[in-house]
Amino acid sequence: MASNRGYSHPRRFIPRRQSILTVALFTTLAFVSSIFLLLYGFAPKEDDILKDDTRLEEPLQSQSAQQQVLLRFAFLNFEKKGFASWAAFVNGTVEFFMEYPVVSDENLWGASRSHGLHPCIKPTVRHKAAQGSDHYITVKSNGGLNQMRTGISDMVAVALIMNATLVIPQLDKRSFWQDTSTFSDIFDELHFITTLQDDVRIVKALPKELESFPRARKHFTSWAGMGYYEEMARLWKDYQVIHVAKSDSRLANNDLPLDIQRLRCRALYHALRFSPSIESLGKKLVERLRSQGGRYIALHLRYEKDMLSFTGCTYGLTEAESEELRIMRENTNHWKVKKINSTEQRVGGFCPLTPKEMGIFLESLGYPPITTIYIASGEIYGGEARLSELKSRFPNIISKEALATAEELEPFANHGSQTAALDYIISIESNVFVPSHSGNMARAVEGHRRFLGHRRTINPDRKGLVELFDKLESGKLTLGSSFSRLVQEMHKNRQGAPRKRYGPLPGIKGRARLRTEESFYENPFPECICRSKKAF
Repeated sequence: MASNRGYSHPRRFIPRRQSILTVALFTTLAFVSSIFLLLYGFAPKEDDILKDDTRLEEPLQSQSAQQQVLLRFAFLNFEKKGFASWAAFVNGTVEFFMEYPVVSDENLWGASRSHGLHPCIKPTVRHKAAQGSDHYITVKSNGGLNQMRTGISDMVAVALIMNATLVIPQLDKRSFWQDTSTFSDIFDELHFITTLQDDVRIVKALPKELESFPRARKHFTSWAGMGYYEEMARLWKDYQVIHVAKSDSRLANNDLPLDIQRLRCRALYHALRFSPSIESLGKKLVERLRSQGGRYIALHLRYEKDMLSFTGCTYGLTEAESEELRIMRENTNHWKVKKINSTEQRVGGFCPLTPKEMGIFLESLGYPPITTIYIASGEIYGGEARLSELKSRFPNIISKEALATAEELEPFANHGSQTAALDYIISIESNVFVPSHSGNMARAVEGHRRFLGHRRTINPDRKGLVELFDKLESGKLTLGSSFSRLVQEMHKNRQGAPRKRYGPLPGIKGRARLRTEESFYENPFPECICRSKKAF
């Protein structure tokens, strides 16, 4: 039976003497004032201040007039953000600072220093565009949005290597989301074609005279290099059209010519721009987030039904929920592994962190309860009840459903890939990005944020965190400053700072080692991120 046990909660800090209350209020004042000045940059008007509210009488008795104004204004502002009372605001904020070590603003929100690094995707002088206009590659992209995006970028490079014309790919309509979107529904098709015209010829459809011609149908091998595709070019002797049944992970991460790697970056970061309707709404939602709360964390909470079923992760679920996921996994034909040990998956760090675990994690890193968190995901398995375990620590949780109007979202209804594109835009533009699982979106967003200047991206050490969470559950650890320091030390080098891409894990031989390499799209350094003449 799946475990439903929770973690022990931190002790509640309740001021009992006037001296303690005064210290607490001054701590709160300093914190609120800095937030207020940062977000608004001006003093509150008298009309904005609640003057007669019995909730404020006792806490304000010993404060100066100026302090009372700031504290009253802060209460009103944060009351709108979900704090039901002054006591909840004061006690919650003071408790946080009493229980957890204060982390500097720069260490919470600042981007990693770029050390003179900058994007570099221009072709070298040796670059040559594809010339094979009479050879065509058709593609069936597979997977969700970001699996398709990186796969399409691979196919652009493959078309160049094989000297072929690329036909606009068909998108996956059989994935979990059952999305019927076409290429032009999600991407700016004309921009894609014109941006890459100096690299590869791209056409919207196969010429009619070739539609009835026999095609070479190929499942290109995973993580293939130049030699493989140069060998595949022999197919042009017998066929004019090659159909590729899958597009994901068709190219090696490493050991490819510089121009091929940079072409992959041009395709992904410049050519595959989202459609105008998606781009427009995505930018509006980012602006609304910033106007409401200033800085925000984009949390890719991959606690969705398909991911839990695919990974076989049932920790914290009911017996009925665990059985529902097992049945789904057994009935999904293209998922190869049917029987999975959920406990082994979790201990190995292969499971998405739960909403409750993500709350503890962010709290331990030093983010205060008032932090604005945007949930970038589909429907959370278990619904609002499970999401409330995160909201109990961070009340200011926002989703696209709350951020956009029903009319704005209506065109995207039942199109999971299009709503995922909105999440992608908001995640790229966030001050901090945190994924609960290292899936396709997490890797793609991290790579893009590295490309754009190593924006802060916190990659949870799930295996290490599970060990700490289990100690919390068994009573060997308690939440507070000691636990927080353990979490912060564990993640000091997991926040998106510049580094070269990891190679294969040691001790693994043959083609199996390729699977263990860090994805090119997760970290396009050094090929697409260059160092200036200044020292690193």
